[in-house]
Amino acid sequence: MAHTHAWDGIVHDMRDEFHDLATIAHVDAARRAWLALWLTCAALPLVFGLDKFAEIISDTWAVYLTTEANDIIPGSAADAMLWIGALEIVLAILVLAAPRIGGDLFALWMVLVAINLFALGGVHELAVGVLAIAVMAFAMAHMSTSYHDQGAKAPTVMP
Repeated sequence: MAHTHAWDGIVHDMRDEFHDLATIAHVDAARRAWLALWLTCAALPLVFGLDKFAEIISDTWAVYLTTEANDIIPGSAADAMLWIGALEIVLAILVLAAPRIGGDLFALWMVLVAINLFALGGVHELAVGVLAIAVMAFAMAHMSTSYHDQGAKAPTVMP
């Protein structure tokens, strides 16, 4: 029965967030910022993860994987990309359902991706962009302690 209550709380929280997104013009500016970060931090890993299977954005994801990283993941580089895609989809769901935990895990994942890209060489500009996404995810995760599970009742900001 405890699992049902936890699930109800997650569904209720997400319903509040999506309601505030639908009525964004009437939401406190700080909550709007958090909602934008939350939605972006959920959308990015979802799009990246799904594309590892659909190959619409890129059909060359495997070229961004170092040999060392590929050696850790079972199978070929193409197989590794499928595992990574599945992980990214799970991260997107975690960000949606539990932004504090999901955001920190997504930030950690982006740091690991950046390390991989720096080690790969030749794509340092991508690695820096990925680090920026990690900082954004970290900020969203920590903002969620004030703005998640609040519904339209965002905390009052003192001038």
